Amino acid sequence: MLAGLIAGALALVVAYFLGESQVDAAIALEEAHSHDHGGGEELVSRTMQATGGLATGVLVFGVAVGGIAALVFCYALGRIGDFGPRATAALIAGAALLTVYVVPFLKYPANPPAVGNPDTIGKRTTLFFLMVALSVLLAVAAVIIGKRLAPRLGKWNASIAAVAGFVVLIGLAYAVLPSFDEVGKDFPATLLWEFRLSTLAVQATLWSTFGIVFGYLTERLLTPAARATAPQTAGAVS
Repeated sequence: MLAGLIAGALALVVAYFLGESQVDAAIALEEAHSHDHGGGEELVSRTMQATGGLATGVLVFGVAVGGIAALVFCYALGRIGDFGPRATAALIAGAALLTVYVVPFLKYPANPPAVGNPDTIGKRTTLFFLMVALSVLLAVAAVIIGKRLAPRLGKWNASIAAVAGFVVLIGLAYAVLPSFDEVGKDFPATLLWEFRLSTLAVQATLWSTFGIVFGYLTERLLTPAARATAPQTAGAVS
């Protein structure tokens, strides 16, 4: 959870400096095209949303995913191959980024304010989380199938078969689940692209930082050589 908090802090920096300017631009565009000038007072100011609200959301998310990923790490260590703590942490972080965000993102990418029909937001949210669940479950199934095929096909061929099966089933999910094309013709394509890239950058920062920090901490805790080296190095420096 500490590693998740550190990862969340770095992701917060990326979200603030890369994403908030895109959100402000989208809000300004929405207000410029709005004909409703009697919208009433905001319950939460934009300044609070961009600072305290953003920080709370990203940091809490970082701590939460850190705790969940730690549980997955405890189960996966030594069961998914001959990998040490750092390599296992990196694999889990990379797999989480792929399955929890990238795969659903390719089907249902993030939209800035002024994009999307308010009447479909519930359906879009449900389908996004359904895509997350499918992606995670299919990834777990691919790992299990790959391990079972390894004795007959070899590790390399079994891995290729498992990945191919995952891609095919995800492709079927993409084809079956409904899509939404709700971007207005007057919405700048560059702004939409930059917003979506910024959301991807936030997630990439979060998971890559978590993988590095968590891998370092767990290796020091679980590997005797790493624990023994740290005091010797500190003594040599002093």
